[in-house]
Amino acid sequence: MSTALPVATPAEVRREAGRLFRRHRTTLTVALVVHVLAAGAGLAGPFLLGQMVDVVTGSGSAARVDVLAAVLAGCIVVQALLTRVAIRRSLVLGERVFAELRETFITRVLGLPLSTVERAGTGDLVARTTGDIDALSRTVRFAVPEILVALVTTVLTLTAAVLAGPLVALGAIVGAPLLIAGTRWYLKRARAGYLWERASYATINGTITETVDGARTIEALGLGDMRVTRSDDDLREAFAAEKRTLFLRSVWFPTAELAYVLPVVATLAWGAWLASAGHATAGQVTAVVLYMVQIVDPVDRLVSWLDELQVGLTSFARVVGIANVPPDRTPSGAVPSGEDIAAEDVRYAYVEGQDVLHGVSLDLAHGERLAMVGPSGAGKSTLGRLLAGIHPPRMGRVDVGGVPLVDLDVDRLRREVVLVTQEHHVFVGTLRDNLALAAPSATDEELLRALAAVDASELVEALPDGLDTVVGSGGHQVGPAFAQQIALARIVLADPHTLVLDEATSLLDPRAARHLERSLSAVLSGRTVVAIAHRLHTAHDADRVAVVEGGRIAELGSHDDLVAEGGAYAALWESWHGSSAPADAR
Repeated sequence: MSTALPVATPAEVRREAGRLFRRHRTTLTVALVVHVLAAGAGLAGPFLLGQMVDVVTGSGSAARVDVLAAVLAGCIVVQALLTRVAIRRSLVLGERVFAELRETFITRVLGLPLSTVERAGTGDLVARTTGDIDALSRTVRFAVPEILVALVTTVLTLTAAVLAGPLVALGAIVGAPLLIAGTRWYLKRARAGYLWERASYATINGTITETVDGARTIEALGLGDMRVTRSDDDLREAFAAEKRTLFLRSVWFPTAELAYVLPVVATLAWGAWLASAGHATAGQVTAVVLYMVQIVDPVDRLVSWLDELQVGLTSFARVVGIANVPPDRTPSGAVPSGEDIAAEDVRYAYVEGQDVLHGVSLDLAHGERLAMVGPSGAGKSTLGRLLAGIHPPRMGRVDVGGVPLVDLDVDRLRREVVLVTQEHHVFVGTLRDNLALAAPSATDEELLRALAAVDASELVEALPDGLDTVVGSGGHQVGPAFAQQIALARIVLADPHTLVLDEATSLLDPRAARHLERSLSAVLSGRTVVAIAHRLHTAHDADRVAVVEGGRIAELGSHDDLVAEGGAYAALWESWHGSSAPADAR
């Protein structure tokens, strides 16, 4: 059962936005000042045109009209230059803020507890790192600067209209009640609508990702129709969410359009009456009407970008919400006194009230090799994750050297215990870069020795550029088996004293897996190894075998002792030994 990652509250979003604005206060102030100057230069046009009308209607001199025209031309040039500078500064500021947001987000994502990521599933996290970041990028780079400019321009234009003709400017208030009412109606509903829309995108991403990753299993088990049905359900949910947000826009946009067109008509009619009654000049009416026409563009941009801002704020809330994921451990600074691993009365549940481990206790002496076997779903992988410190137990404790694993910070924990699963990833970059993740200061000789330890020397020699070969997406194709060997080589370089191998050789064929495990045996000498495996030759070679059934350790002992007891392990061994065991394990 997946649980969505948290979403920041409006108050948390305001605090984070305020922090960003304060951090870039100087740059933002300079950009706003330049925008104000550009807007001010643009406001001279209607005023000067109004003056020209008054000069002409009052039988003024042609020379004064020429002077006013020259000043108007100069204002247009100044406005163009200031606008270019202002836009450039705004875009640079947007890029800087977005870069900071992106880096902060990536840092927070990489610091998420693995248990939280597994519970939430990949869909929500992928949606936040792709769709939400893209939406936030557009908002920070364009929406915020455009809204600030439009807001400043609107305020200055209204001020100029009042100064040009106070009585005539009264016509501008006609559209205000409609615009305010429509905007309040929209904003009251927009956050919930866009959160629903973004959440539905995350669900679709999760479904598609799971379907693609498990395509072979789905085909083998005939689950295609079920996955199609689930995808259709997710699409219907997304359609309903988008239909809701579209409805909000379809109501608000026409209302806003009407609200800022009405003042033009009202000002023209009201101004005509004032002029005919002698309360205003024709020039004043001309100037104010032109200001009302001029204000349509910034108000229109303000309305359009305000809708974009709602999308961005929703994405911002989802991005900032990552910081609200509670830590799954509280480092105490304690230093383990030894390298023995001990689990005591451990219980764990993925879903509250439904334990998958029921009071498991287990002691592992340093250097011991333990094999965990049992049916699928018995709890082997879950117990392995607890022994590796990935999950904190719901009850009980898992210690290393007398210190609970959850009391160790992640860096210290990984020097103590490392989990190797059947899942692995080859990053885009050279083979050297991929290996150096585990040991940044390692020399080429150490990297090659690690590869040799996992039986990958011949594969490396076959690469066109050796360690400098670019692998990963778009690079040299690396097969599943080689990718798993790269992952294992990282573990060799990390050099922990305890390894939990969760079917780490599952992608290799039996003969290659047996060869690899024999190569690893020399490297693992002196280390504690917990091997979760479905190939029983691993259990045959282990010091002890733990049979996990129903979230409990049903049997625990050496291979020979458990076979002699004739219990569950003996039955497993007899079944495997007689049918699929390789000759060298018989």
